Formats: sequence, structure tokens, C-alpha cells
Amino acid sequence: MPAPPAKPKVLVTSRLPSVALEPLWQTCDVDYRDEPGPIAREAFLARVQSIDGLVCQLSDKIDAELINAAPSLRVVSDVSVGYNNLDVTALKQRGIIATNTPDVLTDATADLTLGLILGITRRLVEGDRLIRRGGWKSGFGLDFMLGTELKGKRLGIIGMGRIGQAVARRAVAFGMTIAYAPSPRAGAAKDQRTQFDGFNATPVIFDELLTSSDIISIHVPLTAETRHLIDQKRLARMKRSAYLINVARGPVVDEAALAWALTEGVISGAGLDVFEEEPKVHADLLTLENVMLVPHLGSATRETRTKMAQLAVNNCLSVLMGKPPLTPIPEMKLESTRQ
Repeated sequence: MPAPPAKPKVLVTSRLPSVALEPLWQTCDVDYRDEPGPIAREAFLARVQSIDGLVCQLSDKIDAELINAAPSLRVVSDVSVGYNNLDVTALKQRGIIATNTPDVLTDATADLTLGLILGITRRLVEGDRLIRRGGWKSGFGLDFMLGTELKGKRLGIIGMGRIGQAVARRAVAFGMTIAYAPSPRAGAAKDQRTQFDGFNATPVIFDELLTSSDIISIHVPLTAETRHLIDQKRLARMKRSAYLINVARGPVVDEAALAWALTEGVISGAGLDVFEEEPKVHADLLTLENVMLVPHLGSATRETRTKMAQLAVNNCLSVLMGKPPLTPIPEMKLESTRQ
């Protein structure tokens, strides 16, 4: 009797919910690293040598060196909507399919964005710190720790994709008006709509967004064009009363320039969920009261993280079974439409 066909081998680089892993255990030979955080580089290179599929995290660097170390690799499934950790060119050259997990984290990330907006404009975390260190001595005061209301303020959104639109819908419920612009380095916006599902928005040029918005919220991917999109020059264009929110990718904002702007009162405050060199945070930001710092929690709900893991696993299995991926990264979608 001939031997049964070998199961495809899949490496899962870090801990995932058990419900998401179950289909892998049933159909594949799984090398599962049941630990949080990124895998050590040398161990990573060693463990990819015989794999067919890879389920990885944003903190895992999938570059040409690693891809060349995995001659049997057919699919890389990133448990993330952003995929700046992937060398897309090297993957395409090898014919390896890359997938991500869009859509499922939209609402969770939009919710957190509003949390950052409320937290920094109403000084919630600053007040919490004050109480914990025993600094609240005077009790209620009419002019004590005044924040700012959202009603009537303009929210400027950089990148009106799924998450940007979800943030806008929530902001409208607080009485805000919405303006949006693409990255100036990405060229003119193709979408100049004024009406969206559940809200109206004003398309503006990037410079007008900077100068006219009371709160600016960033929702663009990290690319060569968006790295340090918000630098010292652009921070100086913002209102002194304005706030900056970043739940996209850390390097989109120049942290040193932001620390300068917050220290000098160039802008009023900032809320950050992402950082340039995670988990490291610029030392000057740690000393400031007018910035709210959150450890990359945009999609961090049990429901969303489970859905992300399940989608990533299903993407991997679909390719290994000879079927199209469920959510290929955009560059892979473009390739398929050209064929």
C-alpha cells in the first residue's frame, strides 16, 4: 500500500487563539511556537527551511534572506492588515502568495481611535496619573484641568480607507465635521467624494488639512512615501490648539519632531498607539503630560484578534489546498487581474 501523501508543513511564529489553530492541526504538520513576541532571527531562519506555509506577525521580518532560506514556501499569511514587514518584491519574484487580514479589525481600530481622541482632548489619562501620585489636593474647581469639546470641531483624516471612514462615522456622532486628504506624496486623491455611508466629508488638499483641522487622525499604510509624513515642518503648519492621533504605523510620524512640537506648544497634544521603533518609545515623549501612549492596541479585542487569526489560518490553508487566497495583499490582487 502506498504511503499517504505528506501533509504540508506550516510554521506559526507566535501564539494564536486555539480556535484558530484547530484547522491547521487537522490538516497540516504544524511547527507551532507557543510564545508571544517575535521569534529570534537565527531560529526563524532555521525553522523555515522545510515549510510550505507561514503564519506570521507584523513583528516578523519576512525579507529576501528569509524567503531564500525557505525553498518550499508557497504562502505567507500575515496576521495584520498592514504588511510593511513583508518584502513584497522578493515574494513576487518567487511566486509566493502573501495575504493579510483586512476588514475584520476596522471597528476595533476605529473604536480605539475615538478612545485616543477623547482621552487626550479631555485629559483623562493625565487626570488618572494625577490622582495616582496623590496630586489632586484641591478637589473640584471650575477651571481645573480644562479640556476641549468635540462638537463643532473639524476632524482631518489622512487616508479615507475602511478605518478612516469608520472613524469618521463615529466622530460625526460627537458633532464633528469631517475633512480628508491623501498623503501628498501619493499624488491627488482619486476619490473626491463628499458623501459617504453615514456621513459627509470635505476633500481638501493636504496643506489645508494641516492648517484647518482641530484633530488630525492618520490612517495610511507605511511605505517609502509615507515614512515621516508628519515631520517638523508639517507639525508647524498645524493649529496650536490641534491634536495629532496615530493608529497607523509609527514611522509615519517623526517622533523626535513630535516631541519638539509637544514640548514647545506647537500643537496641544497627541495620542499614539504605534511608535517608530516598537516597543521602544522616544524618551522625550515619556516625560510629557500632553501625549497619550498606548502599546499598539488598535485591534486588541478578543473578538477581533481571534477573527484576524482565523482569517490568516484560512488564507494559508486555502493556498496550500490549491485554492485562491481569501484576502491577498493588494499587490497580489493586481497581479491576478492582469493575468
